[in-house]
Amino acid sequence: MAYPISLQQIFPSFEPALLEELNRIGEIRTFAEGETLMRTGQYIRSTMLLLEGRVKIFREDGEGSEFFMYYLQPGNACALSLICAIKQETSQLMARTDAPTTVLAIPLAQMDQWMMQYRSWYHFVLGTYRDRFEDLLQVIDHIAFRNMDERLVFYLKRHQQQLQTNILPLTHNDIAQELNSSREVITRLLKKLSEKGMVKLHRQAIEVVNLALD
Repeated sequence: MAYPISLQQIFPSFEPALLEELNRIGEIRTFAEGETLMRTGQYIRSTMLLLEGRVKIFREDGEGSEFFMYYLQPGNACALSLICAIKQETSQLMARTDAPTTVLAIPLAQMDQWMMQYRSWYHFVLGTYRDRFEDLLQVIDHIAFRNMDERLVFYLKRHQQQLQTNILPLTHNDIAQELNSSREVITRLLKKLSEKGMVKLHRQAIEVVNLALD
């Protein structure tokens, strides 16, 4: 199957034979912004490689509150989906698109076989585990050892880096939900950042000026 997106460009480290397999058995799926790709408690039926778009990964509590963990960008796969797919366990995270998104779904049967057959796939899976583990360590560090104002700055920096823009399409309510805080607290902290000249507040966005903490 020929894809409109070049797999070789997105996954340049993959061997030609692996790319051929991806073209042969992978299934292209497209999603609009705001669609849920993976729910907490859901069995993973396939591994999805992100080709276009952007996906946010959240952790949910028992009452449905969400906490933002990290982004997935083109060329990424969710480490948890790889683990759950292999072990046939349910997901402990939720994944939602943050932009129109295209993924390549890979059947579970290929996972173990490719780990033994293709060195590039083996390194891709291990690299995915490492990268997501480092993401989680950053999140844990800021939850455990930082005040909410520092956590907010860290959150805004991550979005600035991932979106590659200083204009972040985030509302106060979005941030409060994803940091598991209240809108009132986030509004107060954003106002303080604005007074320090670190951000500019707009109706449906936040403009980053300089997020360097003193």
